[in-house]
Amino acid sequence: QVQLVESGGGEVQPGGSLRLSCVASEIVFSRSTMGWYRQTPGNEREMVATVANNGATNYAGGVQGRFIIDRDNAKNTVNLQMNYLQPEDTAVYYCSAEYDFNWVHQNYWGQGTKVTVSS
Repeated sequence: QVQLVESGGGEVQPGGSLRLSCVASEIVFSRSTMGWYRQTPGNEREMVATVANNGATNYAGGVQGRFIIDRDNAKNTVNLQMNYLQPEDTAVYYCSAEYDFNWVHQNYWGQGTKVTVSS
């Protein structure tokens, strides 16, 4: 069973920083584009940032310049450094791993970690 284990959520004041981490199994991590998504009540899950296994990154417009995604291939870990956090960043953040294998798209999710930005 594929597991993505997240850590690092919590509560922070506006303007503060948090760092999220996600560890995956090696076989999944090495094949996958890793990413972070977030979801608020009543809304669909939205992409925050992704990093492909060649290191190429992609960010949602609202976090560009504030968030940094990186992957540590030696530790099978993807991190999301979140700076200048704002109340609208409050959400449950999910780690994602996705890849294509034998023409089948595989997508795995972590259990979610809550981020609250509040004064």
